[in-house]
Amino acid sequence: MVLGALTHSRFSLIDPLISDDTRATVDALLALGAEVHQDSKGLAIYCEKLRAAPGTIDARNSGTTLRLIAGIASLLPSTTTLTGDQSLVRRPMVPLVEALIQLGAKCSYLRTPGTAPVSITGPIDGNRAEIPAGVSSQFVSSLLIACTQKRGDTAVHLKGELRSRPYVDITLGMLRAFGARVEEVAGGFVVPGEQVLSGDSYSVPGDYSSAAFPLSAAAVTGGDVTVGNLDPNSPQGDKAILTHLKSFGAKVSPTASSVRVVGGQLRGTEIDVRHTPDLFPILAVIGAVADGKTVLRGGESLREKESDRIATTTSFLEAMGARVRPLTDGCEIVGGEKLHGATVTTEGDHRILMAAAVAALVSASETRIEDEDSYKVSYPGFMRDMHQLGCRLEVRK
Repeated sequence: MVLGALTHSRFSLIDPLISDDTRATVDALLALGAEVHQDSKGLAIYCEKLRAAPGTIDARNSGTTLRLIAGIASLLPSTTTLTGDQSLVRRPMVPLVEALIQLGAKCSYLRTPGTAPVSITGPIDGNRAEIPAGVSSQFVSSLLIACTQKRGDTAVHLKGELRSRPYVDITLGMLRAFGARVEEVAGGFVVPGEQVLSGDSYSVPGDYSSAAFPLSAAAVTGGDVTVGNLDPNSPQGDKAILTHLKSFGAKVSPTASSVRVVGGQLRGTEIDVRHTPDLFPILAVIGAVADGKTVLRGGESLREKESDRIATTTSFLEAMGARVRPLTDGCEIVGGEKLHGATVTTEGDHRILMAAAVAALVSASETRIEDEDSYKVSYPGFMRDMHQLGCRLEVRK
């Protein structure tokens, strides 16, 4: 959506996910001067010129929206104020804001230092920015996109190891698809400025992050599930769910356009979630069902997601009878114990709701999840798809 708007020409986004997160992005682009219309194929986007937002832009629960739009706002010679919901305003913004300040933006935190709401006044025109690489890939992606549009070339220096590298690779691939040039060098990137992005359409591929839930449901229940529209050559980091399911002992059969998973005798394994932190909750559920010990490490950034995902994941699994121990960067689970129903609090986190629902499939009694719709943030078809696969889900007011 963002790159399509930056072509400043008529652009079609085919088969987009229409969810709470992407609606937040649509609303942000509308506020910044874009026209966005939905049709039978997807979204038609046109932005003749970026303009000052007439009011505060609310990214709601979408960290991606907040971070990407912060970079776009820094291109404007006006002040843009960005905020989000109760969860999002607790998530860090310092690395990106400091980088934008280094490039010449004026930024102010309006409530709590380091988090939204934040005001950003551009335009950025500096030639060097340094950004910690170990907090969130979204900061790096935002900076790379914005620097293709600013005046002058930019050297982006990364401090430390780049976390969630596959997401940055997706950004680089998307920029190349729109004709942009970004050179990767030792310690960072060089981004030529004032680049003209081009493209008239883009078809959104299937999402492995969402597919992980029905595929994992097959693994833990001994079921047989096929998910279509999944590209085996996709650069998405969460495609690693296929490797992880195999390592747990499930049968995984990818084709040119789908993936089939058949459950089997699951066994514990060790997984580094450093580059795929969104998979952590569902991997922990599989570990609780698998025989033996599962160790998930490398997820320090999980503490600063929509919830503290290490705490929320281990809490609901423990409530369901799993033997689980939280770690600073993940958890250890001794699996194989029969889970039982419990009352689960998700703290409004969509991935916790969906992971808990999968755990409930193999529990001996009813599970109540005190969150009726946060799944709509990223996977609005979750309830429909799980019903279709035979899961009994009931929404009680």
